[in-house]
Amino acid sequence: MASPTLTLAGGGLVGALLAHLLARAGFDVEVFEKRPDPRRAGYEEGRSINLALAERGLHALRSGGLADQVLARAVMMRGRLVHVDQQTPSLQRYGVDDSEVIWSVSRGALNMLMLDAAEASGVRFHFGQVIRDVDFDRQRLYLIDASGAMREHAFDRLIGADGAGSAVRAAMNRRQPLGERVEALGHAYKELEIPPVEALNGAPASTHGHFALEPHALHIWPRGGHMCIALPNPEGSFTVTLFLPGVGPHPSFATLPDADSAERFFRTEFADLLPLMPRFAHDFAAHPAPNLYTLYLDRWHLGERAVLLGDAAHAIVPFHGQGMNCGLEDAVELAALLASDRSDGVFETFQQRRKPNADAIAAMALENYIEMRDSVADPHYLDKRELGARLAEAAPAHFMARYRMVTFTRLPYAYAYERGKAQDALLGRLLAAHGSAAAVPMEEAVGQLRISLPPLPAIERG
Repeated sequence: MASPTLTLAGGGLVGALLAHLLARAGFDVEVFEKRPDPRRAGYEEGRSINLALAERGLHALRSGGLADQVLARAVMMRGRLVHVDQQTPSLQRYGVDDSEVIWSVSRGALNMLMLDAAEASGVRFHFGQVIRDVDFDRQRLYLIDASGAMREHAFDRLIGADGAGSAVRAAMNRRQPLGERVEALGHAYKELEIPPVEALNGAPASTHGHFALEPHALHIWPRGGHMCIALPNPEGSFTVTLFLPGVGPHPSFATLPDADSAERFFRTEFADLLPLMPRFAHDFAAHPAPNLYTLYLDRWHLGERAVLLGDAAHAIVPFHGQGMNCGLEDAVELAALLASDRSDGVFETFQQRRKPNADAIAAMALENYIEMRDSVADPHYLDKRELGARLAEAAPAHFMARYRMVTFTRLPYAYAYERGKAQDALLGRLLAAHGSAAAVPMEEAVGQLRISLPPLPAIERG
């Protein structure tokens, strides 16, 4: 009996992992990707924020037998190292200890590793193939390559993992409206780079080996309405990302039309950061400043003919570091459903399971932007964080910070969102009653926690 055939659009992180998982489950898989093969053409720079790999993404990689290879190329980040003017940078740990960390990974290196794994599993990739149209009645893909040559491909089931600008989604929406809504954040981003310390002429000697800054942290320079972040790379560099309003009064990208104006801005706002970026002018001029937005759909599928996942179904802003993790979690869920039940209803079941979680992480990512650019330096936020840490230590079966639920467990995003709101309300009441975290009696706090909230569900790790 011939293997069931599946056609995927998109050979990025989500598409490559899904293809790999499906091929290992016995499916015949073909993938059409509009970009050239990055293993031969190189990976496009300047358009993607460094990726933070957390438990959900790690679990997905374990499912494909890839986790160890990826972690060997990643850099551990224990928490946020917050840079506020005239103050010594302070570390805000993500978890309780080094068992709860996230990992900085290169999007390009991760994608290429996944492509190799998928090909080794039997997946057939077709690069440089742009989808021009889809005929869902005849089940045909119409594609064109860089030379202008047209091709037609018959499919049984079509899976759209082709990113936020999904051609499959556009074709599905033409056939039957999906309830698409795009909510712009009003902010954009620009990628810059801190090179390894050896490339910093005249820079003071580093105490961090090849790294100009502490390597095991995500660095944040919060400035209220804007910020910079920096994530470490294995060879000693950092990928720096500037987040600013796209338009409007200064500071915005509209008021920084060139590298000279941007350099003057950095001397004022990020004076300690600018000397670490010798290629600042080049990077600022050469790299685009894409806008950030959230994509919502009411429907992710057309019957059993086509389905969307990852950014094609639910693109989110990057401020919780969960876009990739959520997409890889999608891939594991869809692969398991297709492998266990190849009858009708799989795509609808997938949407029912994943959409509430996608909506929840979209909301949390938006909230985390405010936290990162402003709250991390706010005394009330820090007091609430301290009280939460004390409660988590005193009553671990009843309290876990929302960030930890999202990042270090596989509890559904929707559960973490609602539980986090309830816990935050409790912390607010306790601080209002006692004035500070240090003044809150732990016995009273634990008593109120146990009365108001049930125990946490069992936590699966590894």
